[in-house]
Amino acid sequence: MLRRLYDRTMALAAHPRALGWLGLVAFVESSVFPVPPDVMLAPMVLAERRRAWLIAGVCTVASVLGGIAGYAIGYYLFEAIGQTVLDFYGYTDQFARFRDAYNENGVWIVAFFGLTPFPYKVITIASGVAGLDPLAFMIASLASRGLRFYLVAGLLWLFGPPIRDFIERRLGLVVTVFFVALVGGFAVLRYLP
Repeated sequence: MLRRLYDRTMALAAHPRALGWLGLVAFVESSVFPVPPDVMLAPMVLAERRRAWLIAGVCTVASVLGGIAGYAIGYYLFEAIGQTVLDFYGYTDQFARFRDAYNENGVWIVAFFGLTPFPYKVITIASGVAGLDPLAFMIASLASRGLRFYLVAGLLWLFGPPIRDFIERRLGLVVTVFFVALVGGFAVLRYLP
């Protein structure tokens, strides 16, 4: 079953509409969707290495635009819903301290976590809730997401055939490691203070 799914994914990665789907996935992942765009980026670059830089560019731009949507969710919905909840539970003062600390280091938080597999939507929404400077947020997002996606695309472009061969020979292991990392990321989120 995994082999058929892999073969189908590789075939879809070369489809003329694959870039549009990648852009959509990268956009919604930055604000609400749990699956990172790398699951499409990697097979697309492996299927068409000559388009690696275009694929990384689409992924980057769509991810940053989705990050702006996540920022808006945090900014606008916090005022509509979140503040009432904080007031009800008496956490307004603690949140004020969180907001000050986040604004002091928020650009570095966005830059660091935008590079990692940590769910980016958490950072985009938190940036909106804290009211991080929108321009600084966009610059840090563009730098970190661009570096991440161009690095992945570059490595796949440079070492594509051996990586593809490794994935195809050890598909079960690769899928298992991916899902363990994905679930682990959400587990870390759950237990962070």
